Amino acid sequence: MTNTISVLGSTGSIGRQTLDVVRALNIGVAALTANRSVEIMERQCREFQPQLAVMADEAAARDLRVRLRDTHIRVACGMDAICEAATMEQADTVGGSMMGIAGLRPTLEALKKGKRLALANKETLVCAGELVMQTAKQYGAEIIPVDSEHSAIFQCLMGCRDRGEVKRLILTASGGPFFGKSRAELEHVKAVAALKHPNWTMGQKITIDSATMMNKGLECIEAMRLYDLPQEKVSIVIHRQSIVHSLVEYCDGAVLAQLGAPDMRIPIQLAMTYPNRTCGPADTLDLLECGALTFQAPDYENFPCLGIALDAARRGGTACAAMSGANEVAVEAYLAGKIGFYDISRLVLAAMDTDTTIVHPDLSQILAADARAREYVAARL
Repeated sequence: MTNTISVLGSTGSIGRQTLDVVRALNIGVAALTANRSVEIMERQCREFQPQLAVMADEAAARDLRVRLRDTHIRVACGMDAICEAATMEQADTVGGSMMGIAGLRPTLEALKKGKRLALANKETLVCAGELVMQTAKQYGAEIIPVDSEHSAIFQCLMGCRDRGEVKRLILTASGGPFFGKSRAELEHVKAVAALKHPNWTMGQKITIDSATMMNKGLECIEAMRLYDLPQEKVSIVIHRQSIVHSLVEYCDGAVLAQLGAPDMRIPIQLAMTYPNRTCGPADTLDLLECGALTFQAPDYENFPCLGIALDAARRGGTACAAMSGANEVAVEAYLAGKIGFYDISRLVLAAMDTDTTIVHPDLSQILAADARAREYVAARL
């Protein structure tokens, strides 16, 4: 059970929902970090009274320091300060909800201090999953996934004494706002339409990833790392209702599923209270109101990002970092109206194919592959 938490990325969608749970469970807050959302950070600091508030952006930190000059809260900026927030002695849990590969270094530092990591940052495990899991094992740290799909698998595996009994993991995908659309319909679709997810309220980047289906490919790689299973034991099905959050099929034919309302506060809370459960702020599921539950095969032809991510998983090593870095830059360009919907997949695949894959990379090689892919995409914008 979490007593005190540091929340990395507190002003984002997952960070704000994490603080909803913190408020409901009366959990202490040691530190909060954000990029440049000063007004939200000020409100959070005044409510939760952390010892440390960190802004990645220097100008934002100066602004926040002025705003909080009447408090005892120390304001700092930069990556070193974010790592300090992730390793504070007072915090037994770290909420890892920073976006992108920027969350990798703080994640590793938190694990080295033996913290419980409530992990929502996909790119950390996609780019450096083997390194992250090795670090957790070496320092005796817990990683509890916050993604709804991986939390569901985590819960379905709670009674599993032998991973050899697992036949496969089945990740469910909503299909995003465009499932069922043709390539002709999607060729010129704008970001404003892609941001209208039918079930979930999420940040812009992950919502676009859901629209392209890249998100589910990233989750496949995450599942391979989290649960130490080969790619052929991870399957994907489209489940439009987002009620069944994922399933585990066992060798005897039994299939366990975790169901719940599409409310991220459920997996966030479990990551804080595990191995216990308690009442919280999340919505509850009414089976009589949720309607029919349907399952369909993914559409690889019209959503090529899914296949590209699975190809990166097959290649392994720095291919995953190159894919992730290229996707981040391409999604930013799409949100800014600089490229089209299918330009995302074209740029990501080109960046992957241009880079030479290192199969068992160290941290510097992972970061270098990410940087090269970003530079490749940026140069073609």
